[in-house]
Amino acid sequence: MKDLSRFLWLAGAIAITLPSLAFKFGGLHTTPPKEALVFGLAILGAAFLLSWAAEVAQLEMSQALALAILALIAILPEYAVDLYFAWRAAEDPVYGHYAAANMTGANRLLVGLGWPVIVWLFWARWRKKTIHLGEGDMVAVQFLAVATLYAFIIAALGRFWWLDTVVLVSLFLWYLVRTGAMGREEPELVGPALLISRLRRPRRIAANVLLFVYSGVLIFLAAEPFAESLIETGSHFGVDEFLLVQWVAPLASEAPEFIIAALWTMRRHATMAMSALISSKVNQWTLLIGTISLVYSISAGRVAALELDVQQQHEIFLTAAQSLFAVVMLADRQLNWWQAGLLFAPFAVQLMVPHWRMEVAYVYLALSLVWAIHYRHHMLELLPGRPRRRQATEQAGAGTTPRAGR
Repeated sequence: MKDLSRFLWLAGAIAITLPSLAFKFGGLHTTPPKEALVFGLAILGAAFLLSWAAEVAQLEMSQALALAILALIAILPEYAVDLYFAWRAAEDPVYGHYAAANMTGANRLLVGLGWPVIVWLFWARWRKKTIHLGEGDMVAVQFLAVATLYAFIIAALGRFWWLDTVVLVSLFLWYLVRTGAMGREEPELVGPALLISRLRRPRRIAANVLLFVYSGVLIFLAAEPFAESLIETGSHFGVDEFLLVQWVAPLASEAPEFIIAALWTMRRHATMAMSALISSKVNQWTLLIGTISLVYSISAGRVAALELDVQQQHEIFLTAAQSLFAVVMLADRQLNWWQAGLLFAPFAVQLMVPHWRMEVAYVYLALSLVWAIHYRHHMLELLPGRPRRRQATEQAGAGTTPRAGR
């Protein structure tokens, strides 16, 4: 029965991708809201397929590297939508506005909502108020710190340009090298990932490659109609397209990684869940931003900078300020329930009062300064190089590196 349930999950994820193919190649059309739903579900289903394949890939590489790759794969829908906006911006400048909105919204949702929810879920389910981080997590935090400082430069210059690609893509590749050098751990697989892992190695690898290719192509095909139908939906209902692009699209595209992290937390692997979300933040804050200017230049047919207006600069500054506070908060290798509240509260305020961008940003900066002074002895953890080793395990068996349960 369990294997049947796992197979049904796999089949269900594939099934919700099929209507999008009918719309894409069958010439079908409907109202913008319904098309947004069809292509949004396709992206969601493809992301689940990619995530399961990436979990199985942990059998072949270090857990830290696998989590980094899983994070990259889980946010492929976010990449597809945002880079589509960057591509179109070369023809229509308003799409540059959407690209910045989608990127900043995704980043702030991840830290302001995703991280706190995992901490609170761990507290509610296991009565543990704190999630402790390991050495691999601190490597990710260090890279996040460097990327965050660079984001302030982007906000100050008011543009995405070729130097972003060089600096941030190089930073991401360095991050992969560092995580790849860490020890390999057997993953604990459940659901469809466990079903795939039971195949003989050649068949398992073939199944993974097939899932990667199918899902990647599907996301590529669905990104444009999903983004366009979402914008048209805003016009259809008289809703601000900017708000839909900034909050609704990222929430839909990042739902798979949130769900995966929540499932791991419910299985008492909250450290692994936080590791994946921190890696997602590193991915978005390096590779995603770094490729925006690259895609824009390719679309324009020349090396060109995507200029930002004042509102977009404020959005990036606010997102960088939030990221700085998150980095400083993680310097002592833990995140507890009230710290999660400090991450969530300013996010909620800015969500409810959108024009308070700079005010909320200054709150984040003030909190970062206070935190850095009070916990100054932990700030060395953020310096480049390998962090100091310190045992950090979750209480009562909530380990940081779960073994395989196959």
